[in-house]
Amino acid sequence: MTDDLARFPLLRGLSSTQQAELWSTAREVSIGARHRIFDEGQAARGCWLIRSGRVALDTTVPGRGAVVVQTLGAGDVLGWSWLVPPRRWQFGAMTLDPVRAVELDTDRLSALAEADPAMGYRLALGLFEAVLARLQNTRVRLLDLYGTPRER
Repeated sequence: MTDDLARFPLLRGLSSTQQAELWSTAREVSIGARHRIFDEGQAARGCWLIRSGRVALDTTVPGRGAVVVQTLGAGDVLGWSWLVPPRRWQFGAMTLDPVRAVELDTDRLSALAEADPAMGYRLALGLFEAVLARLQNTRVRLLDLYGTPRER
């Protein structure tokens, strides 16, 4: 399971023992196309390392319904709201096509991180890298949407 997962920031800096502990919380999953993984506002549980396929992150806009704010794909991490109180999903997530991923049991992962603060710190840094990348992508998207129109 670990061969192609080294590219995920979540795993950087973990010792081989810590990686083995992380993998004890993991399972391979296949999710069909157009499947709602979670809804905005629900209790947050789960974290997915996407191997293939695409997942749309959406938010509800009054009068418009669900609006896609970003699309995730291979190499991306889905789900970090489980880490921060109040542990509620900040967006919804739906697969656009079939997705293969590694799903982490975040209840078990949280317990491991509490028992091993060094592991918890490394996991938090890895998730923070994913958050930072997501923020950068959001900034680019906002600049595209709201930037000054070019004169023709």
